[in-house]
Amino acid sequence: MIQEMFAYLCVRDAAKAIEFYSSVFGAVEKLRLVESGGRIGHVELDFNSTTLMLSEEYPEYGINGPEKIGGTPVTIHLHVDNADEVIGRAVDAGAVLERPPQDQFYGERSGCFRDPFGHRWNIGHHIEDVSAEEMQRRYTALTEAQ
Repeated sequence: MIQEMFAYLCVRDAAKAIEFYSSVFGAVEKLRLVESGGRIGHVELDFNSTTLMLSEEYPEYGINGPEKIGGTPVTIHLHVDNADEVIGRAVDAGAVLERPPQDQFYGERSGCFRDPFGHRWNIGHHIEDVSAEEMQRRYTALTEAQ
């Protein structure tokens, strides 16, 4: 039985990633393990009681970040108090805006960016309660209009 699940990101520069995630999201470093040569082997960041783990690339073990492998199919979805504000901070800190914040059919205001390390983030906040039936109706209307 699953007790917990953690996202574990691999980045080319863990120290800069820690700085970015701390300044943009307010993440707090809980643990850092560093090799004698200086490479960061493991970090745990607290995102308001949710842990994000990360490490440097370890190509000798086939552990590479998204830039090295040509992108990522994974998106990290993070709920915040104000999506526009967090996305703006991320872009100011070097993230690339992929989709500006806008109201979504599923009752959230959200947008998407790719951080300076190649990871994609969908940042949103709640704007309305939407039933599953209404969400499907809106989704169907949206996809039929395309």
